[in-house]
Amino acid sequence: MKPSHLSVSRLSSRVTVPVVALALAGLAVTGCAPSTSDNSSKEDEKSGKLRVWLFQEVNNAPKKKVIDAAVAGFEKEHDGTDVEVTYIPVDTRAQKIKAAFNDPKSAPDVIEFGNTDTAGYVKDGGLLDISKEFGAWVDSTNVDPTAKYSLTIGGKVYGAPLFVGVRALYYRTDVFKELDLKPPATQDELIATAKKIRSERPDLYGLAVGGAYTYGAMPFIWANGGDLADEKGKFGSNEYSAAIDSANAQKGVKAYTSLFGNDNCPAAKCAQWGGNDTVEAFASGKAAMAIGGDFSRQAIEEGKAKGKYKVVPLPGVKAGDIAPAFAGGNNLGVLKSTSHRTIAVDLLKTLAGKQTQRELYDAMGFLPTFTDVRGDVAAKDAFVKPFVKTLNDSAKFVPASPGWASIDAQLVLPTMFQEIVSGRKSVPAATQDAAKKMDEAFKQ
Repeated sequence: MKPSHLSVSRLSSRVTVPVVALALAGLAVTGCAPSTSDNSSKEDEKSGKLRVWLFQEVNNAPKKKVIDAAVAGFEKEHDGTDVEVTYIPVDTRAQKIKAAFNDPKSAPDVIEFGNTDTAGYVKDGGLLDISKEFGAWVDSTNVDPTAKYSLTIGGKVYGAPLFVGVRALYYRTDVFKELDLKPPATQDELIATAKKIRSERPDLYGLAVGGAYTYGAMPFIWANGGDLADEKGKFGSNEYSAAIDSANAQKGVKAYTSLFGNDNCPAAKCAQWGGNDTVEAFASGKAAMAIGGDFSRQAIEEGKAKGKYKVVPLPGVKAGDIAPAFAGGNNLGVLKSTSHRTIAVDLLKTLAGKQTQRELYDAMGFLPTFTDVRGDVAAKDAFVKPFVKTLNDSAKFVPASPGWASIDAQLVLPTMFQEIVSGRKSVPAATQDAAKKMDEAFKQ
C-alpha cells in the first residue's frame, strides 16, 4: 500500500495516514482478499492481557511517549490488566490486519486503521460494533460529525476517531506581494490568480496541481455542487451509485483540469503528479500556491518556502464560501475476536480520548477529532485555524463503501483526470467512463 494513495503526505514526521493518505491502498488489498470467517468471541474477561496494534510513524518516539503515558494510566485504573502495544509498518498493515481477522489467537484487541478502511474491514467481519458504548460515551457528543461518519456503516459505529487531517491553500507571501495579489476569494479568482502568476513569473507554477492528486481535485467537484457518488436508499445504507458524471460534478472536473497547461502547470509534467509532488513543488520554491494538508507543515518548513508562506481555506465558487475538503485521518477499533470486550472498549476510549488527542497534537501535530479540543488548539496556533475552519464548515468524506477500495486500486479518478488533461477524452466522455467503472465496483 502506498501512503500517497491516502494522500496524506508522508513527507513529514507529522504524518500518518491519510492520512488521509494511508488507508486506500490498504483497502485495495483488503477488498480482493478472501472473506473472513466469523471469529466473534462470546467471552468478556474483565482483566488480563490486551494487545494493541498502532501505526509506526516516520518519527515514532513522540507518539510512543504519549501512548505509553495513556497506557500507564489505564493499567493503574484497571487492576490486573496488562497492555502490550506493537507498532506495525503502515505499508504492510493491510495483509497483517487481514491475517489477524482470520487468526483470533494472534490477533490484537485494538487496532489503528485509516478512516477509509472502515467499510472494507466491516465487510471482512473484523471489527466490533460498539454503537452502544460509543453512544454512552460522554465525550462522543463532541466528535466531529465527518469523523463519526467514517466509522458508521449501516447505521452502526465500529470504533472511535483518533485524529483527522484536511487540506487548505498554501500561498507564497513574497510572490503575492511582488505581484500585488490578494489571496483568492473564489474558485474563479484562484484559477485566474494561478495563471497570472505563471504569466508574470514563468519560473513558477501558479498553483501546483496533479493528475493523480485525487484529494486535491475533490474540493473543486464538491464546491460546484457535484459529488463522487450518491447514497441509495435511506441515509446510512452505505449503498452508492456513481455521480462523477453529473452536470455539477463535470463543472468541478472542468475547473480542476483547466489548471493543467503551459499557462499554469504543464500537463506533460503535472499530469503524473500526486499530492506529495505538489507539496514538494511548493516547498522547494517552484510553485506559488499548493493545496496541502495541516500534515504538510513540516515538509514545507524544511524547504525554500520556509518563512514565506501563509495558509487560507481553499475558496468555494462564491465569495465567502469554503470549498469542501476531504477529511482524512485514522481511527481505532476493537476486533470482533477479542475476549475482553468491556476493557478493550475502555482502552479504546482512553487512547482516542480528549487528553490523549491533546497530547498527540502537541507531540505529532495530529488534529483532534473533538471539536472543542480542536478549538483550543486553533486558539493557540494560528497556523491551524484555516484547517479547523475548513473541517468545521465544509469537510466531506468519500463513499463509505468497500467498493471504494477497488475504485482506488484501479486508479479510476486519476485515469479520468489524466485522459482529460492529455486531450484523449472530453470531460463528458471521461466522467461517464469513470462512472461506469465506479458503479461496477460499488456492485461487487
